[in-house]
Parts: sequence; structure tokens; C-alpha cells
Amino acid sequence: MNAQASKPDSSASGQATRTLDALIIGAGVAGLYQLHQLRGQGLSVGAYDAAGGVGGTWYWNRYPGAKFDSESYIYQYLFSEKLYKGWQWSERFPGQPEIERWMNYVADELDLKKDIQFDTRIDSAHYDEQRQRWGVVTDTGELIDTQFLVTCCGMLSAPLTDMFPGQKEFKGEIFHTSRWPREPVDLAGKRVGVVGIGATGIQVIQTVADQVDQLKVFVRTPQYVLPMKNPSYGPQEVAKYQGRLAELRKTLPNTFAGFEYDFEDAWADLTPEQRLARLEDTHADGSLKLWLASFAEMFFDAAISEEVSEFVREKMRKRLVDPALCEMLIPSDYGFGTHRVPLETNYLEVYLRDNVEAIPVKDNPIERVVPEGIQTADGTIHELDVIILATGFDAGTGALTRIDIRGRDNRSLKEEWGKDIRTTMGLQIHGYPNLFTTAVPLAPSAALCNMATCLQQQTEWISNCIHYLRDKAHRVIEPLAETEEQWVQHHDETANATLISKTDSWYMGSNIPGKPRRMLSYCGGVGAYKTKCDEVASREYEGFSMQ
Repeated sequence: MNAQASKPDSSASGQATRTLDALIIGAGVAGLYQLHQLRGQGLSVGAYDAAGGVGGTWYWNRYPGAKFDSESYIYQYLFSEKLYKGWQWSERFPGQPEIERWMNYVADELDLKKDIQFDTRIDSAHYDEQRQRWGVVTDTGELIDTQFLVTCCGMLSAPLTDMFPGQKEFKGEIFHTSRWPREPVDLAGKRVGVVGIGATGIQVIQTVADQVDQLKVFVRTPQYVLPMKNPSYGPQEVAKYQGRLAELRKTLPNTFAGFEYDFEDAWADLTPEQRLARLEDTHADGSLKLWLASFAEMFFDAAISEEVSEFVREKMRKRLVDPALCEMLIPSDYGFGTHRVPLETNYLEVYLRDNVEAIPVKDNPIERVVPEGIQTADGTIHELDVIILATGFDAGTGALTRIDIRGRDNRSLKEEWGKDIRTTMGLQIHGYPNLFTTAVPLAPSAALCNMATCLQQQTEWISNCIHYLRDKAHRVIEPLAETEEQWVQHHDETANATLISKTDSWYMGSNIPGKPRRMLSYCGGVGAYKTKCDEVASREYEGFSMQ
């Protein structure tokens, strides 16, 4: 069935208009590979996505300057040598248009689009205990009956768009970075305001500063930043990284964060001079290496954290020069690495331009949007033609809580996660049989991972689990309550030992009022997580109920 060509008619009688073995929500990095794997088992599989094409995050995030901050040659599927070597990246950290083309290359090479229904949002998914199947309803009223439900929605796919009173009254244009239009947006000669200076906001700011007449950046939480080195790739560079495929297959799933580099030496084993040399070397790499492969102790020891943080601050001071800008844009109340660390290209230098103004809003917050622009609490109105909201996401949980998911006894996932965010290894949830999840809380893929590495690992675990069930003539699998409790306790013990858990950020859900406080990502390391998942499978899913 070519699902993208036409949508089945909805059924007024409540009878299913389509029956599947497995339904996948999402057609991004996880969804495409999950579809390929389950279809390869001979299952009847359909994927649904609200977007008009494949790509997931790389379909929606087409804002100016959007690009990888994982090296292109590791943000790839590793299961097929032919697929890996059939694509050539143009640079170390390519931009969104090239990434979207790559996603379409994958979908076309694997002939996946015939089983994906685009422009279709999943509204609800209810588990029928008697039939042991899920009833899934789309925004068009289509009802799909499926045995397995696999969510591949992405961990940053529920944007915070309606942020301030008065947005609808603004006379200019408002754009959220994760819903940027496909058609070009002309910012030339305009007064532009950017709200948010996380990783996304930084990419936008450094890209548009020389295009606009005036740029006003509303600064609340300053960020530690690392300079990006982004060399172009020609035939020699491509041949070099493609020749490392076997090495990458072995290395990536077993490092701390799913990158090619990892922590090597302990802080205590090096002299002060050697430590500084390591910091300089990893900083000069022009990647996330300083964060993810310098010293793991920075995440646990406040004194070491301060020393590494001061190293990064000094690098930023030398570029910003202006003491007032340093005060506003360099963090001092949290440690390096306890927030998401952005890569940037001449971002700090943007604030030295005559047409750019940094407006502090931590103590004088944005109060509302007025027809003329943005009004802060002191009554000042900043007149603007365009407002760009780089205001983030309801990370990890938002993609699923925006769907009415109900498991056994009509329990609501939105209500349960509104009280306590729990999963079993980020792969299943007690009370929701045959629901498999990727990029949700309590797994590295919720934040601390090269996403391609972690999503491949999770989808392969799910595919193997479903194969095991079918091979053993089981129809249903669900984690026991005590299994989930053990994982939550292990997760919390691991998280609470870090400084990340003591810092307010979206990693802790702090950007969402009322969101239960728990570190979203498992921080025990990608390799350790993989080992634990493999152990569960090797013990024939001990701790899971099967029927």
C-alpha cells in the first residue's frame, strides 16, 4: 500500500480502516530505521508523521544557520556499508538543507516512503486489554488497529511556541525556529528580535546578524560556548572517514556519549600543566570534545567543575572584551557542561557589531508582545518587524503527552508523567503493553548522546524484542512494576551524583512550569546503557511480563 498517496477513509462506525502489526509514530532518524527493521521481519508496518516529508527534526528545523553539532560521519546509519558509503558529506558539520537531502537519500535507498503517511498527526492511542491491541486515531479520523506501537517522535519535537501574551496582536511576523517556513524569509533591512540564546538561538543569531538592519537579542540565561571548526570535505576527506566505518561501528556504541572520542585520563593522574594542555587540545578541536572527552570529573566535583568552567570563561572573555557584555553573556552561576553546550561560529563577535544590541531580561523579563514589538517588565517597548522565538521544547516528554495515550485500566500517560516521569530504560513503560519508545526520558537518547548512535541502538533493541516475542509465540510484553522501579532508582542514583541534577535547565525539565523534576537523560554513559539493555535481552527479557 502506498500510504503517502492517499489516506484511507475514516470510519464513522469506529471500525478500523487499517490493520497493522506495528505502527510507528515519526519518520526521522529513529522512525526510518525502525520501519526498515520491522518491515524486514515480514511485519505489516506503517509509519505516520505530521510533516510533509521525512527527516523529523531535520524537516522542521530549517531556521537560518541550522546544522549538525555532531560530526557528519558519525551522525549516520552504520548497519549498511552500501548506505554509509553511498552518501558523501560536504563538510564536518553540514547545514539543514544537506541533512534533509541525506534523510531523503536514506528513505529512497531503502524504499521506505511507500509505507509512510505524511501530513498526518496522531491524536490518540488507546490500548484494548481484551484484544491486546492498540487503537490509534489520526487527526483525520482514521482508526488504525495495531499490535505494536512504536514512538519515534524525537526528544525535541514539542516546541514552546505560545510563550508570551499578545503574540497574536503583533503587527509584524513571528517565527518559532522549529516551525520555520519552507519558503524563504527575507530579513534584509528589518528590525529583528531573537528570544532565546540556547544552541538554536546561537545558530540563528550568528547567521542573521549581517543580514538585518537591527538585531536585538533578549538574554536571560547565558551559555558557555565552544568554537566550531567546520572544514569542507573533498574526495580525500570523504575516503578517509568512509575507510573508518569498521572502527566507528566498534567505537560509537561504547563511548560515554556515542561520539568517536571519550574520556581517557583521570584529573588526579595529571599535573596542572598536563590538565591545561588537555583542555587546550580539546578546545582547539572545534567540536564538543572539551565537553564529552576532557575530564569526566567536571560533572561530579564542584572544584574541578569551577576550574574547567573558568578555562572556558577566559576563552570567552578574550573574544567579548567589553566588561558589560562579559557580565551578561558569560555564565557564572552554573558549571560548564551542566547545560547543553552549543557550538558556534563567531557568535560572540556578533555582539560587537553596531547593529546588534543585547538586552538583559533575567531581572527585567519580557512581559508581553505588543503590536509594535516586545515589552519588558519596566515598560520599555522594543520596536520590531520580526520576532524569532528560539524558546525551546517540552523535552523528552512533550511529544507523547501531546497525544492522548492510554494504557491498561484507561490510565493516561499525560496524567502519569504530569506527576512522575518514569520509564523502563526509556524503552517501555509499565502499564502500557506493547508500547515501545525511543528518545524519551531515562535513556541517554533523551539528551546526552549523539542521537544517531542512541536511536540506532534503541530501535535495534526494540526490533530484536519484537522478533523474540513472535518467535516464542507471545503477543504482549510489558515491564513489571518492580523492574521499572529498579531502573528509576538506578537512574536517579546515577543522576543525583552529578552537578547536572543540581542545575536548573531543560535537562531537568526546569523550563516547563510544574513539570516533575527528574533528570531526563540517563547519564551513566551510552556504552554502559547498551550493556544493560543487552543484558536484559540475553536473559530473555527477565523482569518483563509476556503473554
